[in-house]
Amino acid sequence: MGRPSHKDNNLNFSKDPSAAIEDMMNQYGTLVLRTAYFYLGDRHLAEDISQEVFMLAYRNWTKFRGDSSVKTWLIKITINRCRDHLRLKRSAEIPSDPIFINEPITRNLEEEVIKRMNRTEILKHVLTLPLHYQEVLYLFYYLDFNTLEIAKATGDPEGTIRGRLHRARKLLGGLLEKEGFQ
Repeated sequence: MGRPSHKDNNLNFSKDPSAAIEDMMNQYGTLVLRTAYFYLGDRHLAEDISQEVFMLAYRNWTKFRGDSSVKTWLIKITINRCRDHLRLKRSAEIPSDPIFINEPITRNLEEEVIKRMNRTEILKHVLTLPLHYQEVLYLFYYLDFNTLEIAKATGDPEGTIRGRLHRARKLLGGLLEKEGFQ
């Protein structure tokens, strides 16, 4: 069993993988689902992938070395499962904003609708970018990963991630400027 990251101090790191997986599902289940949905654009498929992620995590729990946080490890598994699926078939559906999956409406309805419309409009522009730019923007802005965590999750060097993030921001900024977003 690996050493847990300081970021995962609320997880049960006993030798019992069942207890650890239950804690991971409670803490990161929505995050895994949102990430799968971002990649796949299909809620049902994202749910299937999420289940696969936690089954793989359960089977490989004793192999987790602790080189990254459990969150990063789970997102890496999620990304890899989604990439595998996309190699077989790319979904044509444009997803709505994955941040809103399982998120209750906490504002008045009018403010919430405007917020979601703006985020969905921005997401549509993000989805016009090449996949490697979409990926870094999602992981950085939606999951709050830093560049080192993104590098670990994607398997790319951190310098490459910083460059992609910079270029992705520039490209997205140009697209949004053309559309009149400020």
